[in-house]
Amino acid sequence: QVQPVESGGGLVQAGDSLRLSCIVSGFGRTFQDYAIGWFRQAPGKEREAVSCISGRDRSTTYADSIKGRFSISRDNAQNTVYLQMNSLKPEDTAVYYCATDPKWLLCAAVMTTLDYWGQGAQVTVSS
Repeated sequence: QVQPVESGGGLVQAGDSLRLSCIVSGFGRTFQDYAIGWFRQAPGKEREAVSCISGRDRSTTYADSIKGRFSISRDNAQNTVYLQMNSLKPEDTAVYYCATDPKWLLCAAVMTTLDYWGQGAQVTVSS
């Protein structure tokens, strides 16, 4: 069973940095083949895609709202994907989720659903 687990959330002030981690168990040695995405959901708002890193070619995508401030990376030896968040703003406050799917290899592929989601990590940015 594939299981993503997020960590690294917290309460910070505007302008601070945080690094979220997503450890994915269950893919074994094939973890490197799969795209991993970060999503977030703020109170009263719909869930939105934040960033994604593809499998083997490691291509990345970023939402316009976080470009230049957030950076995604992966350590395939540790089955982990990171989201480095710099220059945080109060509007970044949300629950952040990582997600993946055995059919999702490239971030550019349009996926209507993803099978595996983590439990979420709360990020709160005070002004």
